[in-house]
Amino acid sequence: MSEHAVLHVKGRILAGAEDVRDELWVIDGRISYDRPAGARDVTTVDGWALPGLVDAHCHVGLGPHGPVPEDVAEKQALTDRDAGTLLIRDAGSPSDTRWVDDREDLPKIIRAGRHIARTGRYMRGYAHEIEPEDLVEYVAREARRGDGWVKLVGDWIDRGLGDLAPSWPRDAVEAAIAEAHRLGARVTAHCFAENSLKDLVEAGIDCIEHATGLTDDLIPLFAERGVAIVPTLVNIATFPELAAGGERKYPEWAAHMRRLHERRYDTVRGAYDAGIPVFVGTDAGGHLAHGLVAGEVAELVAAGIPAVEALSATTWGARKWLGRPGLEEGAAADLVVYEDDPRADVRVLAAPRRIVLNGRVVG
Repeated sequence: MSEHAVLHVKGRILAGAEDVRDELWVIDGRISYDRPAGARDVTTVDGWALPGLVDAHCHVGLGPHGPVPEDVAEKQALTDRDAGTLLIRDAGSPSDTRWVDDREDLPKIIRAGRHIARTGRYMRGYAHEIEPEDLVEYVAREARRGDGWVKLVGDWIDRGLGDLAPSWPRDAVEAAIAEAHRLGARVTAHCFAENSLKDLVEAGIDCIEHATGLTDDLIPLFAERGVAIVPTLVNIATFPELAAGGERKYPEWAAHMRRLHERRYDTVRGAYDAGIPVFVGTDAGGHLAHGLVAGEVAELVAAGIPAVEALSATTWGARKWLGRPGLEEGAAADLVVYEDDPRADVRVLAAPRRIVLNGRVVG
């Protein structure tokens, strides 16, 4: 567009649950709710506009066996962008994706550094694999490397037990989380099972990924401490397949994974009803495809979360939680336009009409 060109988005602008406007203007890549004087070369887009979607658990630069080449990471980011995801919290990646920050056509990324796991207790090639006495050191390293987040692997299968088990002793996570907070970073942890959660929450953790082990007796503790969850239900849908693949060798683990899967919707609805913050994340990367954000929002609705709250979990609410603006005056124009009202049917999110990133129409 020329120097004086502007983008005019009109219809219904869903800037928040109660903040619905009729139009906005994009001037020099920024949002304005005031009609510009003397604007020429105006491009108009009609529809229902939302802040750019957020995937709060996504792994750009990660493949099934660890880090991937830059061209593969670029395809991952473009796939997410074309699905409407314009802000990613990269919840652990062994790849250096800082080059993405120089690309105005790719989603913005908030990094959590590299996963930190117990030796031999996670997928090979993904994480720093260390022992508890080194946890504080590695958390400090990743806190400095990331963008305000650190990612722990809170539990994984213990092959000696044949089932999921906590990765870290209580004193180790207390010291590590305290160090992350001292450095200004928040901490999240991968957790499938029940028995790692109490120690992590009481140690001061900020978020739990997956949270399939959240039980009725733990829900009040999460709510009291304000610990968020990112359920990644599109990933939890793979549990029966995983269980079938490992049943012969680890029958207890397989049965446990099936139980976690069977109660997944009740778990998420119970958390939401108790006031626990719930956010959208797909766990894209590794073994799961990118571009699944619309499916995850639909899964939250299937779990019983009202549509407008499920939308918040991937738009204005998620952006506020991550400290990034939505459709605010003067903010970078990152928005997605749909033909129909996504509050009436969140499946609308699967078909963006227009995608605007940094004020440019990119899709």
